Amino acid sequence: MDTPADAHRRVAAVFSDRVAGVQEWDVPAPVEGWTARDVVGHLTSWLPGFLSGGGVDLPPGPDVEDDPAAAWWHHADAVQALLESPRAAEEFSHPHAGTRVLGEVVESFYVADVFMHTWDLARATGQDDTLDPAVCEALLAGMVPIEDAMRSSGQYGPAVPVPADASAQDRLLAFIGRDPAWTP
Repeated sequence: MDTPADAHRRVAAVFSDRVAGVQEWDVPAPVEGWTARDVVGHLTSWLPGFLSGGGVDLPPGPDVEDDPAAAWWHHADAVQALLESPRAAEEFSHPHAGTRVLGEVVESFYVADVFMHTWDLARATGQDDTLDPAVCEALLAGMVPIEDAMRSSGQYGPAVPVPADASAQDRLLAFIGRDPAWTP
């Protein structure tokens, strides 16, 4: 069975490959009002703030505005180091997440976010946007029962209609408010 460190290593590696392939950081992304740079900025900013709220600090790194790729790689390395450290097995208390094992919190909230935003970055920059169908199915199965809470958080747009026989990836993307047919 994968550990949170294993899951992050695998998902972050795919995202890192997409970061390495970006030629233009200011192209539109599938999230309304975002660019490719904003996708990286989102991932490198919200987790440090979230963790800090529970007393865990990640080392600051390069600014996304100056060098999005360096900012991502620094951040991904810092998260990986945290997940490989003994702290990952410790309890983590946060006002919005309750008290859970730190590694599990990072995996369930953050690693899933990196996985989904891989599509955003890839689609925005014309790269391979294929996501692992088994992970898509698992994420969708976990999200459907908490749809009301997800939508009320303001972090997800309204579901986009897709055919009943759509792929797992398209169903996941549509569920989180992305149009699977979006193009820049």
